[in-house]
Amino acid sequence: MVNILNRVPEVTIYFWIIKIMATTVGETAADFLSITLNLGLSITSYIMSCLLLIALINQFRLKRYAPLSYWLVVVLISIVGTLITDRLVDDFGVSLVTTTIIFSCLLLAVFAFWYFSEKTLAMHSINTAKRELFYWIAILLTFALGTSTGDLLAEASGLGYAQSALVFGAAIAIITSGYFYLRMNAVLAFWLAYILTRPFGASIGDLLSQPTKNGGFGYGTVGTSMLFLCIIISLVIYLSLKRKKSGLVP
Repeated sequence: MVNILNRVPEVTIYFWIIKIMATTVGETAADFLSITLNLGLSITSYIMSCLLLIALINQFRLKRYAPLSYWLVVVLISIVGTLITDRLVDDFGVSLVTTTIIFSCLLLAVFAFWYFSEKTLAMHSINTAKRELFYWIAILLTFALGTSTGDLLAEASGLGYAQSALVFGAAIAIITSGYFYLRMNAVLAFWLAYILTRPFGASIGDLLSQPTKNGGFGYGTVGTSMLFLCIIISLVIYLSLKRKKSGLVP
């Protein structure tokens, strides 16, 4: 049964499809704004952080799940999470190994604090402002961590975008199998998959958008971003209409 007081969506196939698409948009949109439009990482970070703050204020105002508001926050937080890592690496010279360790430790600390405070990390229990705040902080860190691990594997190690996508895709498949067939803890499986879908989606985004000389398909950041944004918007509209038809309108 759907919990109408929950502030986040049910974890369905639509959830994972949109999440991966949002991840890809986060990677390509950040590159489009900072590189293609030549805004630079600093200005792009300030603009997107302000937009994210506005979207979060609206999200907390609603007090329950609304597809448009929720997924707008996810897309923006994906972009901001990407920019945080990119700024640390490109502007401040922090290595990808260091950022991976830092964000891993921060994420574990948030999970620990969240659990000791609320006694649960489950998705279906995000029904208070305090739990939702923990949730969004964790989500931001998963995107920053995913950016670090994705870039570390695909670029710094020289593995390449396609091979990285296969590695992260295989890891997600293993976790999925563990959940369905080996009774892996649902909360653990969710958060591991959530973290891994970030570098998986980012690797796909880079593979599609990067020039062929860099190992990509050369579709560009504009084309890739618009394609995935259209898919996200279509699915969000569908889910909104489905929710309205079911009488679950916030």
